[in-house]
Amino acid sequence: MPSVAMAGLLEESPTARESWTPFRSRTKSPYAGAWIALNAPRRVEPAPGFAILIDVHRGHPPPHGEQGRPTLTRHTPRPRRGNGALPLPLLFRGKVRDVYAVPDDGAAQADATTLPTPHLLLVATDRVSAFDVVMREPVPDKGRVLTQITTWWLSTHLSDIPNHLVSVRPDEIRRAVPGLAACPEAWEGRATLVRRTRPLPVECVVRGYLSGSAWKEYRESGTLAGERLPPGLAESDPLVPAIFSPSTKAQEGHDENITFEQVADLLGGNLASRLRARSLDIYERGRAAAGEAGIILADTKFEFGTTPDGDLLLIDEVLTPDSSRFWPREHYAPGRAQPSLDKQPVRDYLETLPDWDKQYPPPPLPPDVVAATSERYRNVFQRLTGTDLDAYEPPRFDPGGTAP
Repeated sequence: MPSVAMAGLLEESPTARESWTPFRSRTKSPYAGAWIALNAPRRVEPAPGFAILIDVHRGHPPPHGEQGRPTLTRHTPRPRRGNGALPLPLLFRGKVRDVYAVPDDGAAQADATTLPTPHLLLVATDRVSAFDVVMREPVPDKGRVLTQITTWWLSTHLSDIPNHLVSVRPDEIRRAVPGLAACPEAWEGRATLVRRTRPLPVECVVRGYLSGSAWKEYRESGTLAGERLPPGLAESDPLVPAIFSPSTKAQEGHDENITFEQVADLLGGNLASRLRARSLDIYERGRAAAGEAGIILADTKFEFGTTPDGDLLLIDEVLTPDSSRFWPREHYAPGRAQPSLDKQPVRDYLETLPDWDKQYPPPPLPPDVVAATSERYRNVFQRLTGTDLDAYEPPRFDPGGTAP
């Protein structure tokens, strides 16, 4: 198991029990740790303009210097724009999601960033990124779509899959976290109260079509995730059966594909097999349901975490436009890249700017591009669920993460 405490879950070790230093992770997952254990006799804070990097997917701190101090790497701070902060301890701010600790009843909020708490509040903001750069302009309703699509899947086609969800209903969240009543515009419809887990350091990717990095690997070596595929496949061809294609959780840039054997070496054969079987099962259910809505689920990725009791839970967003490739069936044609039901208007616009080097700072997005992207997200919600986003009423979940 990783020795890093992800999102504040501390796994104590004899050499690092006494000193915990907060840091902002530079990984892509909102569950990547808000804490790092340092083998140092006192708290160590990074200097301004530096970040402590940690090998999250292997769970080890970076190489220490001669004095036993963590390696510091200079970086340019990049602002995170979007919806406002909440009156809770912020554990992690990612490209899209903000993760807050939810203190126990009677616990001081100041303690929530130094002690594990049983729940987190995940807030899907309206921030949008392209080419690993967060844009300045938020996309209206994007956060609501990501939150409510996940809720819809977990309350319908995936209702029997153990997961971390406790509630998405504003009335229930307000009762659990009374301090949120003063700022409903900053979280209602976009917040999820979840059980805290220890996330596994692997992205569980399932591919049903040959696209993206899978197509790139196939062109170069004829393989996918190190496994040989039949010759003569074209871009966007279906993969039958779907392939479990795991990846690491990269600290910088894109995730890296790894083989199933590498997952087994990292997590153990039994757990790796459970992850593969559960991921393929969820994908097939999602593919069937999306197909009924005229949508091709080309690929998707899942994250899983474990509870202190050892239960394996599905965590984070599930089968959303940000975690999946949704293709409109009416426009599908193998042999080329496909249009997607996601933030494609943003990517398409940015590709027309020859002077932007796909680095921070981002160029401004025209209002029509923002509006088209917002409509794309709302449309995929409507097509999948058969319900307009504004009319959707999220269900109640029992403490086990299942809808009644």
